Amino acid sequence: MNGLIGKKIGMTSIFDKDGKNIACTVIEAQPNIVTQIKTNETDGYDAIQLGYGEAKEKNTSAALLGHFGKANTSPKRKVVEFRNSTVDKKLGDEIVLTEIFSEGDKVNAIGTSKGKGFQGVVKRHNFSGVGQTTHGQHNRLRAPGSIGASATPSKVTKGMRMAGRMGNERVKTKNLKIVKLLPEKNLILIQGSIPGHKGAFVIIEK
Repeated sequence: MNGLIGKKIGMTSIFDKDGKNIACTVIEAQPNIVTQIKTNETDGYDAIQLGYGEAKEKNTSAALLGHFGKANTSPKRKVVEFRNSTVDKKLGDEIVLTEIFSEGDKVNAIGTSKGKGFQGVVKRHNFSGVGQTTHGQHNRLRAPGSIGASATPSKVTKGMRMAGRMGNERVKTKNLKIVKLLPEKNLILIQGSIPGHKGAFVIIEK
């Protein structure tokens, strides 16, 4: 098994043995439930499907209720597949964080970044705008400037950096260090920042 599902709680800081203050993200990783085991013979690839968080039955479709019923577990809010994973577990078994991670491990964190809405080029692409006020510049401090060529090709080039929706994207942050594990509280302290808002689901993988 190479990962778990968790929930971002927030940030804190701890001191290491040298007295250095380390900023950490706190992840709550309650025991994950094995909801499906896929094999190369039956599905064409090997994978373990895990479920996390309790969901209400009235908000769960009949198909998913049957799916979770096969694992003899309650409906889950978040379901994630971990490919090329094998584990000595059966359907409905729990996987706790100490079975996967240990202090000092390097992990990748996958989450959905905070949505910023429709933003201009200064915030979205770090444009500086027009810094001078010479040559009759007026109200151009945060403008994108020219976006097209001349008569050829008579169109805006694909991929041009312009204003648009910012954030709310799947982001993967690599090579983060696990500073501390608190298994009695199901908490993982990871050095640095992790994408997502407080309470968002994140995937921690080795």
